Amino acid sequence: MKNLFNRCRIPLSFVALLAGLAGAHAAEPLRIGVPVGLSGANSVVAPGVVQASQLAADEINAAGGILGRQVVLEIADDASGAVGAQKAYDTLVFQKKVDAIIAMETSAARNAALPIVSRGKVPYIYTSFYEGRSCNRWLHVNGWVPEQQVAPVVDHFMQDRKAKTFFLVGSDYAFGRGMLKFTREYIEKQGGRVVGEEYLPIDGSDWTPVVSKIRSANPDALISSTAGGGPNVSLAKQVKAAGLSMPYGNLAIDEGTARTMGDTAVGMYMSASYLTSIDTPQNRKFLDGLKAKFGNDAKTANEFSAPQYEAFYLYKAAVEKAGGTDAPKVVQALSTVTFEGPRGPVTMDRQRHAALTMRLGQVQQDGSIKILQTFDKVDPGAQCPDLK
Repeated sequence: MKNLFNRCRIPLSFVALLAGLAGAHAAEPLRIGVPVGLSGANSVVAPGVVQASQLAADEINAAGGILGRQVVLEIADDASGAVGAQKAYDTLVFQKKVDAIIAMETSAARNAALPIVSRGKVPYIYTSFYEGRSCNRWLHVNGWVPEQQVAPVVDHFMQDRKAKTFFLVGSDYAFGRGMLKFTREYIEKQGGRVVGEEYLPIDGSDWTPVVSKIRSANPDALISSTAGGGPNVSLAKQVKAAGLSMPYGNLAIDEGTARTMGDTAVGMYMSASYLTSIDTPQNRKFLDGLKAKFGNDAKTANEFSAPQYEAFYLYKAAVEKAGGTDAPKVVQALSTVTFEGPRGPVTMDRQRHAALTMRLGQVQQDGSIKILQTFDKVDPGAQCPDLK
Protein backbone atom coordinates (compact mmCIF):
# COMPACT_ATOMS: atom_id res chain seq x y z
CA MET A 1 0.00 0.00 0.00
CA LYS A 2 2.85 2.37 0.86
CA ASN A 3 4.47 1.70 -2.58
CA LEU A 4 1.16 2.51 -4.23
CA PHE A 5 1.03 5.85 -2.42
CA ASN A 6 4.61 6.57 -3.49
CA ARG A 7 3.87 5.72 -7.14
CA CYS A 8 0.81 7.97 -7.14
CA ARG A 9 2.79 10.64 -5.27
CA ILE A 10 -0.02 11.18 -2.73
CA PRO A 11 1.49 12.48 0.53
CA LEU A 12 0.69 10.31 3.52
CA SER A 13 -0.20 13.46 5.50
CA PHE A 14 -2.93 14.20 2.95
CA VAL A 15 -4.26 10.66 3.26
CA ALA A 16 -4.38 11.06 7.05
CA LEU A 17 -6.24 14.33 6.66
CA LEU A 18 -8.83 12.68 4.40
CA ALA A 19 -9.23 9.84 6.88
CA GLY A 20 -9.74 12.31 9.69
CA LEU A 21 -12.33 14.24 7.72
CA ALA A 22 -14.15 11.02 6.86
CA GLY A 23 -14.17 10.03 10.53
CA ALA A 24 -15.55 13.39 11.59
CA HIS A 25 -18.19 13.24 8.86
CA ALA A 26 -19.19 9.78 9.97
CA ALA A 27 -19.47 10.73 13.67
CA GLU A 28 -22.94 10.26 15.10
CA PRO A 29 -24.67 13.55 15.90
CA LEU A 30 -25.13 14.50 19.53
CA ARG A 31 -28.85 14.74 20.24
CA ILE A 32 -30.16 17.24 22.78
CA GLY A 33 -33.80 17.13 23.81
CA VAL A 34 -35.65 20.42 24.28
CA PRO A 35 -39.09 19.76 25.79
CA VAL A 36 -40.95 23.05 26.22
CA GLY A 37 -44.51 24.35 26.49
CA LEU A 38 -45.33 25.08 22.87
CA SER A 39 -48.95 24.86 24.01
CA GLY A 40 -50.52 25.70 27.36
CA ALA A 41 -49.45 28.34 29.89
CA ASN A 42 -45.85 28.60 28.64
CA SER A 43 -46.75 29.03 24.96
CA VAL A 44 -46.16 32.79 25.28
CA VAL A 45 -42.49 32.32 26.21
CA ALA A 46 -41.65 29.00 24.52
CA PRO A 47 -40.78 30.44 21.05
CA GLY A 48 -37.96 32.50 22.54
CA VAL A 49 -36.59 29.43 24.31
CA VAL A 50 -36.60 27.47 21.05
CA GLN A 51 -34.80 30.31 19.26
CA ALA A 52 -32.11 30.46 21.95
CA SER A 53 -31.62 26.70 21.60
CA GLN A 54 -31.32 26.95 17.82
CA LEU A 55 -28.82 29.81 18.08
CA ALA A 56 -26.61 27.94 20.56
CA ALA A 57 -26.68 24.76 18.46
CA ASP A 58 -25.80 26.66 15.29
CA GLU A 59 -22.90 28.46 16.96
CA ILE A 60 -21.53 25.28 18.47
CA ASN A 61 -21.84 23.39 15.18
CA ALA A 62 -20.16 26.19 13.23
CA ALA A 63 -17.21 25.95 15.62
CA GLY A 64 -16.82 22.21 15.08
CA GLY A 65 -19.51 20.77 17.33
CA ILE A 66 -18.86 18.99 20.63
CA LEU A 67 -15.82 16.73 20.42
CA GLY A 68 -16.32 16.75 16.66
CA ARG A 69 -19.99 15.77 16.84
CA GLN A 70 -22.68 18.03 15.43
CA VAL A 71 -25.53 19.00 17.74
CA VAL A 72 -29.04 18.03 16.65
CA LEU A 73 -32.06 19.43 18.49
CA GLU A 74 -35.05 17.26 19.32
CA ILE A 75 -37.82 19.72 20.23
CA ALA A 76 -40.99 18.40 21.88
CA ASP A 77 -44.16 20.04 23.22
CA ASP A 78 -44.70 19.27 26.91
CA ALA A 79 -48.02 21.19 26.86
CA SER A 80 -46.79 23.11 29.94
CA GLY A 81 -47.92 20.37 32.30
CA ALA A 82 -47.37 16.95 33.85
CA VAL A 83 -49.24 14.76 31.35
CA GLY A 84 -47.64 16.42 28.34
CA ALA A 85 -44.20 16.20 29.94
CA GLN A 86 -44.52 12.47 30.52
CA LYS A 87 -45.31 11.93 26.84
CA ALA A 88 -42.56 14.29 25.65
CA TYR A 89 -39.88 12.76 27.88
CA ASP A 90 -40.83 9.19 27.05
CA THR A 91 -40.36 10.05 23.38
CA LEU A 92 -37.11 11.96 23.86
CA VAL A 93 -35.43 9.55 26.28
CA PHE A 94 -36.57 6.14 25.06
CA GLN A 95 -37.37 6.68 21.36
CA LYS A 96 -35.11 9.55 20.28
CA LYS A 97 -32.45 8.39 22.77
CA VAL A 98 -31.19 11.90 23.39
CA ASP A 99 -27.80 12.43 25.02
CA ALA A 100 -29.09 15.22 27.27
CA ILE A 101 -32.15 17.31 28.13
CA ILE A 102 -31.93 21.12 28.26
CA ALA A 103 -35.30 22.56 29.13
CA MET A 104 -37.27 25.52 30.44
CA GLU A 105 -40.54 24.13 31.81
CA THR A 106 -43.22 24.58 34.43
CA SER A 107 -42.50 22.92 37.76
CA ALA A 108 -45.37 20.52 37.12
CA ALA A 109 -43.68 19.38 33.91
CA ARG A 110 -40.27 19.11 35.57
CA ASN A 111 -41.56 17.06 38.47
CA ALA A 112 -43.37 14.67 36.13
CA ALA A 113 -40.26 14.32 33.97
CA LEU A 114 -37.70 13.53 36.67
CA PRO A 115 -38.66 9.84 37.15
CA ILE A 116 -38.29 9.32 33.40
CA VAL A 117 -34.91 11.07 33.39
CA SER A 118 -33.82 8.83 36.27
CA ARG A 119 -34.87 5.65 34.45
CA GLY A 120 -33.14 6.75 31.29
CA LYS A 121 -30.05 8.11 33.11
CA VAL A 122 -29.93 11.28 31.02
CA PRO A 123 -28.17 14.51 32.11
CA TYR A 124 -30.81 17.23 32.56
CA ILE A 125 -30.17 20.98 32.80
CA TYR A 126 -33.27 22.83 33.99
CA THR A 127 -33.06 26.41 32.76
CA SER A 128 -36.15 27.99 34.31
CA PHE A 129 -36.36 29.98 37.51
CA TYR A 130 -38.37 27.96 40.01
CA GLU A 131 -39.42 27.47 43.64
CA GLY A 132 -36.24 25.62 44.62
CA ARG A 133 -35.18 22.32 46.20
CA SER A 134 -35.68 20.01 43.26
CA CYS A 135 -32.94 17.42 43.76
CA ASN A 136 -32.09 14.51 41.50
CA ARG A 137 -28.84 12.78 40.59
CA TRP A 138 -29.22 13.72 36.92
CA LEU A 139 -30.44 17.31 37.41
CA HIS A 140 -28.58 20.64 37.36
CA VAL A 141 -30.23 24.08 37.50
CA ASN A 142 -28.94 27.41 36.15
CA GLY A 143 -32.05 29.50 36.86
CA TRP A 144 -32.75 31.45 40.04
CA VAL A 145 -34.49 30.22 43.21
CA PRO A 146 -36.48 32.20 45.85
CA GLU A 147 -33.39 32.84 47.99
CA GLN A 148 -31.99 34.85 45.07
CA GLN A 149 -35.09 36.52 43.70
CA VAL A 150 -37.51 37.53 46.45
CA ALA A 151 -35.41 39.81 48.66
CA PRO A 152 -34.72 42.56 46.07
CA VAL A 153 -38.45 43.14 45.51
CA VAL A 154 -39.60 42.88 49.13
CA ASP A 155 -36.71 44.95 50.48
CA HIS A 156 -37.37 47.70 47.93
CA PHE A 157 -41.06 47.82 48.79
CA MET A 158 -40.40 47.94 52.54
CA GLN A 159 -37.43 50.30 52.53
CA ASP A 160 -38.11 52.61 49.58
CA ARG A 161 -41.90 52.41 49.24
CA LYS A 162 -42.55 52.09 53.01
CA ALA A 163 -44.81 49.04 52.52
CA LYS A 164 -45.88 47.20 55.65
CA THR A 165 -48.78 45.05 54.38
CA PHE A 166 -48.71 42.71 51.38
CA PHE A 167 -51.20 40.72 49.30
CA LEU A 168 -49.88 37.58 47.56
CA VAL A 169 -51.39 36.06 44.40
CA GLY A 170 -50.28 32.90 42.61
CA SER A 171 -51.03 30.00 40.31
CA ASP A 172 -52.02 26.90 42.26
CA TYR A 173 -49.12 24.55 41.56
CA ALA A 174 -45.61 23.89 42.84
CA PHE A 175 -44.03 27.12 41.59
CA GLY A 176 -46.78 29.49 42.68
CA ARG A 177 -47.20 27.89 46.10
CA GLY A 178 -43.48 27.43 46.72
CA MET A 179 -42.52 30.98 45.75
CA LEU A 180 -45.23 32.59 47.86
CA LYS A 181 -44.50 30.38 50.88
CA PHE A 182 -40.94 31.67 50.83
CA THR A 183 -42.15 35.24 50.17
CA ARG A 184 -44.56 35.17 53.13
CA GLU A 185 -41.85 33.89 55.45
CA TYR A 186 -39.41 36.54 54.23
CA ILE A 187 -41.94 39.37 54.61
CA GLU A 188 -42.79 38.31 58.15
CA LYS A 189 -39.11 37.91 59.03
CA GLN A 190 -38.56 41.52 57.92
CA GLY A 191 -41.42 42.76 60.09
CA GLY A 192 -44.10 43.02 57.39
CA ARG A 193 -47.56 41.45 57.34
CA VAL A 194 -49.41 39.41 54.67
CA VAL A 195 -53.08 40.46 54.61
CA GLY A 196 -54.21 38.07 51.89
CA GLU A 197 -53.03 35.09 49.79
CA GLU A 198 -55.06 33.76 46.84
CA TYR A 199 -54.57 31.24 44.02
CA LEU A 200 -56.12 30.19 40.71
CA PRO A 201 -55.48 26.94 38.79
CA ILE A 202 -52.46 27.08 36.48
CA ASP A 203 -54.70 27.62 33.44
CA GLY A 204 -57.06 30.04 35.24
CA SER A 205 -57.68 33.44 33.64
CA ASP A 206 -60.60 35.04 35.52
CA TRP A 207 -59.07 36.86 38.47
CA THR A 208 -62.20 38.88 39.28
CA PRO A 209 -62.81 37.36 42.76
CA VAL A 210 -59.12 37.73 43.63
CA VAL A 211 -59.00 41.36 42.48
CA SER A 212 -62.06 42.09 44.66
CA LYS A 213 -60.27 40.63 47.68
CA ILE A 214 -57.19 42.74 46.94
CA ARG A 215 -59.33 45.86 46.82
CA SER A 216 -61.00 44.99 50.14
CA ALA A 217 -57.69 44.25 51.90
CA ASN A 218 -56.11 47.47 50.58
CA PRO A 219 -52.49 46.29 50.96
CA ASP A 220 -49.46 48.55 50.67
CA ALA A 221 -48.02 46.26 47.96
CA LEU A 222 -49.03 43.37 45.71
CA ILE A 223 -46.73 40.45 44.82
CA SER A 224 -47.66 37.72 42.34
CA SER A 225 -46.15 34.38 41.38
CA THR A 226 -48.07 32.89 38.47
CA ALA A 227 -47.19 30.46 35.70
CA GLY A 228 -44.98 32.24 33.16
CA GLY A 229 -46.80 33.64 30.15
CA GLY A 230 -50.61 33.67 29.94
CA PRO A 231 -51.52 33.95 33.66
CA ASN A 232 -49.07 36.84 34.04
CA VAL A 233 -50.86 38.74 31.30
CA SER A 234 -54.43 38.06 32.47
CA LEU A 235 -53.74 38.95 36.11
CA ALA A 236 -51.86 42.16 35.29
CA LYS A 237 -54.58 43.32 32.88
CA GLN A 238 -57.34 42.75 35.42
CA VAL A 239 -55.40 44.49 38.22
CA LYS A 240 -54.83 47.46 35.92
CA ALA A 241 -58.47 47.53 34.78
CA ALA A 242 -59.62 47.59 38.40
CA GLY A 243 -57.66 50.76 39.01
CA LEU A 244 -55.45 49.25 41.71
CA SER A 245 -52.35 51.38 41.99
CA MET A 246 -50.26 49.92 44.83
CA PRO A 247 -46.66 48.86 43.99
CA TYR A 248 -46.81 45.58 42.08
CA GLY A 249 -43.94 43.09 42.13
CA ASN A 250 -44.18 40.16 39.72
CA LEU A 251 -41.98 37.20 40.65
CA ALA A 252 -42.66 35.37 37.38
CA ILE A 253 -42.66 38.03 34.66
CA ASP A 254 -40.05 37.95 31.91
CA GLU A 255 -38.92 40.90 29.82
CA GLY A 256 -40.43 39.60 26.60
CA THR A 257 -43.88 39.18 28.13
CA ALA A 258 -43.65 42.58 29.82
CA ARG A 259 -42.95 44.21 26.45
CA THR A 260 -46.01 42.61 24.87
CA MET A 261 -48.27 43.91 27.65
CA GLY A 262 -47.84 47.58 26.75
CA ASP A 263 -49.27 50.05 29.29
CA THR A 264 -50.47 47.17 31.47
CA ALA A 265 -46.95 46.41 32.66
CA VAL A 266 -45.70 49.98 33.10
CA GLY A 267 -44.42 50.51 36.64
CA MET A 268 -44.31 46.79 37.46
CA TYR A 269 -41.26 45.63 39.46
CA MET A 270 -39.31 42.50 38.68
CA SER A 271 -36.17 40.76 39.93
CA ALA A 272 -34.15 38.99 37.28
CA SER A 273 -30.76 37.47 36.55
CA TYR A 274 -31.08 38.56 32.91
CA LEU A 275 -32.23 41.77 31.24
CA THR A 276 -31.47 42.88 27.68
CA SER A 277 -29.89 46.10 28.99
CA ILE A 278 -26.91 44.22 30.48
CA ASP A 279 -23.97 45.97 28.81
CA THR A 280 -21.32 43.29 28.24
CA PRO A 281 -19.65 41.85 25.12
CA GLN A 282 -21.23 38.46 25.86
CA ASN A 283 -24.76 39.87 26.00
CA ARG A 284 -24.24 41.95 22.86
CA LYS A 285 -23.00 38.82 21.06
CA PHE A 286 -26.13 36.93 22.19
CA LEU A 287 -28.50 39.69 21.10
CA ASP A 288 -26.69 40.24 17.80
CA GLY A 289 -26.78 36.49 17.13
CA LEU A 290 -30.54 36.34 17.62
CA LYS A 291 -31.06 39.32 15.34
CA ALA A 292 -28.77 37.94 12.63
CA LYS A 293 -30.40 34.49 12.68
CA PHE A 294 -34.06 35.40 13.07
CA GLY A 295 -34.31 39.00 11.85
CA ASN A 296 -37.68 40.58 12.53
CA ASP A 297 -38.96 37.26 13.86
CA ALA A 298 -36.46 37.29 16.75
CA LYS A 299 -38.20 37.13 20.12
CA THR A 300 -37.17 39.47 22.92
CA ALA A 301 -34.39 37.79 24.86
CA ASN A 302 -35.43 37.20 28.45
CA GLU A 303 -35.03 35.35 31.74
CA PHE A 304 -36.03 32.10 30.03
CA SER A 305 -34.06 32.25 26.79
CA ALA A 306 -30.70 33.47 28.14
CA PRO A 307 -30.27 30.57 30.62
CA GLN A 308 -31.37 28.16 27.88
CA TYR A 309 -28.66 29.49 25.57
CA GLU A 310 -26.00 29.31 28.30
CA ALA A 311 -26.95 25.75 29.23
CA PHE A 312 -25.87 24.43 25.83
CA TYR A 313 -22.38 25.82 26.40
CA LEU A 314 -22.28 24.47 29.95
CA TYR A 315 -23.18 21.04 28.60
CA LYS A 316 -20.53 21.37 25.88
CA ALA A 317 -17.89 22.22 28.48
CA ALA A 318 -18.95 19.27 30.64
CA VAL A 319 -18.79 16.79 27.75
CA GLU A 320 -15.35 18.05 26.77
CA LYS A 321 -14.13 17.80 30.37
CA ALA A 322 -15.60 14.31 30.70
CA GLY A 323 -14.02 13.27 27.41
CA GLY A 324 -17.32 12.02 26.02
CA THR A 325 -21.05 11.71 26.65
CA ASP A 326 -20.91 9.05 29.36
CA ALA A 327 -23.81 10.28 31.50
CA PRO A 328 -22.37 9.85 35.03
CA LYS A 329 -19.12 11.53 34.02
CA VAL A 330 -20.96 14.41 32.33
CA VAL A 331 -23.17 14.94 35.39
CA GLN A 332 -20.11 15.06 37.61
CA ALA A 333 -18.42 17.54 35.28
CA LEU A 334 -21.49 19.82 35.13
CA SER A 335 -20.83 20.87 38.72
CA THR A 336 -17.33 22.09 37.86
CA VAL A 337 -17.52 23.93 34.53
CA THR A 338 -18.18 27.64 33.92
CA PHE A 339 -19.55 29.56 30.96
CA GLU A 340 -19.51 33.33 30.72
CA GLY A 341 -22.64 34.19 28.79
CA PRO A 342 -25.25 36.96 28.58
CA ARG A 343 -25.81 36.97 32.35
CA GLY A 344 -22.12 36.78 33.28
CA PRO A 345 -20.13 33.78 34.55
CA VAL A 346 -22.36 30.84 35.54
CA THR A 347 -21.15 27.78 37.46
CA MET A 348 -23.61 25.21 38.81
CA ASP A 349 -21.40 24.31 41.77
CA ARG A 350 -23.76 25.18 44.65
CA GLN A 351 -25.42 21.81 45.21
CA ARG A 352 -26.21 21.59 41.45
CA HIS A 353 -27.41 25.26 41.44
CA ALA A 354 -25.63 28.51 40.57
CA ALA A 355 -24.76 31.75 42.33
CA LEU A 356 -26.25 34.50 40.13
CA THR A 357 -26.05 38.26 39.80
CA MET A 358 -29.59 39.58 40.29
CA ARG A 359 -31.06 42.86 39.02
CA LEU A 360 -34.04 44.74 40.43
CA GLY A 361 -35.88 46.28 37.48
CA GLN A 362 -38.98 48.34 36.72
CA VAL A 363 -40.94 48.38 33.46
CA GLN A 364 -40.77 51.76 31.71
CA GLN A 365 -43.27 53.50 29.42
CA ASP A 366 -41.49 52.30 26.26
CA GLY A 367 -41.47 48.69 27.48
CA SER A 368 -37.81 48.69 28.46
CA ILE A 369 -36.67 47.57 31.91
CA LYS A 370 -34.76 50.10 33.99
CA ILE A 371 -32.23 48.44 36.30
CA LEU A 372 -32.66 50.03 39.73
CA GLN A 373 -30.13 47.96 41.62
CA THR A 374 -27.67 45.11 41.02
CA PHE A 375 -26.76 42.37 43.50
CA ASP A 376 -23.58 40.45 42.66
CA LYS A 377 -23.26 36.68 42.93
CA VAL A 378 -26.29 36.00 45.11
CA ASP A 379 -25.97 32.55 46.66
CA PRO A 380 -28.86 30.11 46.14
CA GLY A 381 -28.53 28.81 49.68
CA ALA A 382 -28.97 25.18 50.72
CA GLN A 383 -30.87 23.49 47.90
CA CYS A 384 -29.71 19.87 47.76
CA PRO A 385 -27.37 19.27 50.73
CA ASP A 386 -27.90 15.50 50.73
CA LEU A 387 -27.35 14.94 47.03
CA LYS A 388 -24.23 12.97 46.20
